[in-house]
Amino acid sequence: MTLLRTIADRLIGLSALCGALALAVLVGLIFTDVIARAFGNPLYGSQDITTMGMVIVVFGGMALCDRRGGHISVDLLESRYPAAMNRAIDIGAALLGAAIFVTLAWAVWESAKISQMLNLSTNLLRIPKAYFQWALSALAILTALGMALRALELAVTGRDIRKEEATE
Repeated sequence: MTLLRTIADRLIGLSALCGALALAVLVGLIFTDVIARAFGNPLYGSQDITTMGMVIVVFGGMALCDRRGGHISVDLLESRYPAAMNRAIDIGAALLGAAIFVTLAWAVWESAKISQMLNLSTNLLRIPKAYFQWALSALAILTALGMALRALELAVTGRDIRKEEATE
């Protein structure tokens, strides 16, 4: 289980790094575009790159958000439930989240097939949309696997990786 967690953490770190690099590129691009617009000469295609780059930013950080317990949770009744019930709820929530991300990945993968078949691309730069849809699918699957691993760890060992992250 430790080896699996180590591999998952490294993949999650790689995913977050991709998202962070995309964010850095987008910040530079938007900064340059705003300055260029002030001089009446906006960057051609910056909207295309920004739109597609946001896919990488959002879904690149999604697995790390789950790993650190950053998703919204309502714990109004958590203190009233026994520990076993809270653990069962956490397992169910992780499995439901994994199912949602797998469904999202599948739907976007199917959409990428259509985008590829119809040669869909961005408006100005004509960047094929399928590349970003494939990236979204891969990052969503990584998030789903992270959630499934969290559910497995909770079920088998009782270890909640999110709580350990919060105390460090």
